[in-house]
Amino acid sequence: MFLLPECCDFWYNFNIACGTFIAANIIYLIIKCELITVLCASKVKDDSNENGGDLVAKVLKDHGVTHMFTLIGGHISPILVAAEKLGIRVIDTRHEVTTVFAADAFSRISGKIGVAAVTAGPGVTNTITAVKNAQMAETPLLLLGGATASLLKGRGSLQDIDQMNLMKSVCKYHKSVTCVRHIVPVLREAIQIAHSHTPGPVFVELPLDVLYPYKFVKQEMKIKENPKGLLPKIMNMYLKFYLRYQFASAFDEKDTSPLPVHIPVASDSKISECQNLLKDAKRPLMLLGSQALIPPTEAENLRKAIEHLKIPCFLGGMARGLLGRHNPLHIRQKRRDALQEADLVILAGSVCDFRLSYGRVLNPKSKVIAINRDKMQLYKNSGVFWKPTIAIQASASDFVVRLAKNSSGYVQNDWLAKLRERDETTEKKNREKISSTESRYLDPVHLLYDLEKVLPENTVIVADGGDFVATSSYILR
Repeated sequence: MFLLPECCDFWYNFNIACGTFIAANIIYLIIKCELITVLCASKVKDDSNENGGDLVAKVLKDHGVTHMFTLIGGHISPILVAAEKLGIRVIDTRHEVTTVFAADAFSRISGKIGVAAVTAGPGVTNTITAVKNAQMAETPLLLLGGATASLLKGRGSLQDIDQMNLMKSVCKYHKSVTCVRHIVPVLREAIQIAHSHTPGPVFVELPLDVLYPYKFVKQEMKIKENPKGLLPKIMNMYLKFYLRYQFASAFDEKDTSPLPVHIPVASDSKISECQNLLKDAKRPLMLLGSQALIPPTEAENLRKAIEHLKIPCFLGGMARGLLGRHNPLHIRQKRRDALQEADLVILAGSVCDFRLSYGRVLNPKSKVIAINRDKMQLYKNSGVFWKPTIAIQASASDFVVRLAKNSSGYVQNDWLAKLRERDETTEKKNREKISSTESRYLDPVHLLYDLEKVLPENTVIVADGGDFVATSSYILR
């Protein structure tokens, strides 16, 4: 009898807890399923031709996209038709891997994001090699992949595979769009991430039911007007709600402008530290890698900064050609010897991987300034064969430009003259060797020397194969 009040308190608290739990779950479902948006949205007209492809094209256009590479497929047709209507040039290829390779190359040359669109299933799987290449080259690239309708995933639909897990390891960002109103925010976020920090490829999956018009999707869902039986009626209610969910607020006015891109930059204190090291250096040397050419810093501004600093440079990857054909600061021969002699080495976007013998080519007594947007690349093999004096996770091109702003420039001594003399002596020996020998076969040395004589200044060279690539680095200017 005396326990009754305590028992009442227990059940009272239990009911409060259960009620709170149920209310919290209801609120969660309302937010998660966007029920307020779905229920309050005006109904899409049955005869409307508006579709998700229009929204994709609008976002791309407002992000400055001028070219889209593709291999045409039914899953992505609305994107291609809408893009062409807005003046985006759609370029069809013969294979999906070529589609992404082309988008990658376009991005590197133009400084814009590369865009590729491929159909579902094998269309996506065929891109893997090229997407991985873009990831390793740090190229901002947007891959749009078609997919089966959301309701049919995992049910044996045409070309239905788990594309998200497939792209996970090779993309910075991967997302499947679940309804038409999400197309714009997902694409804006994807493009922002592709450009931010260390650039790279992103993947957005666009199922059929978010790309095609309302009337087409409704027709394919085969919703009956007056079904008989309880189960068919429940199924019909679900399909109607799902259709409403897919197209709720689909074509309301949305902001399609670019989101701000996050680019890591060096602090003023780090710049000042590096300027002091440069001031004390007698034999400075700079190695510029592909990352130094990543936007937004223009190549011309980077070139002017290097010429102001007057530091001898070795150029690698996409940085080749930055200084023009006969710039005295551009050293090309005997890099290993130069690195052993330098007392200060600036790795501006260069990585201590196999190309620098994992860091073994660096003199342990040299001071090393390493700049890279990617932390893993910045410290690659550090503590094994080399150690940075100053390591900065930042844009290499921005660093060099800011380093030059408050520096009077490296005071010339016999260091540059020594490197230039070695360069010219080596090249003279190579030319003499070529002129005194004949080749019966297509060998890289003879071919590249002949090419060097006829190539115009604005040539873009694409090379594959170890001998040709390695040899071109010290023959072609």
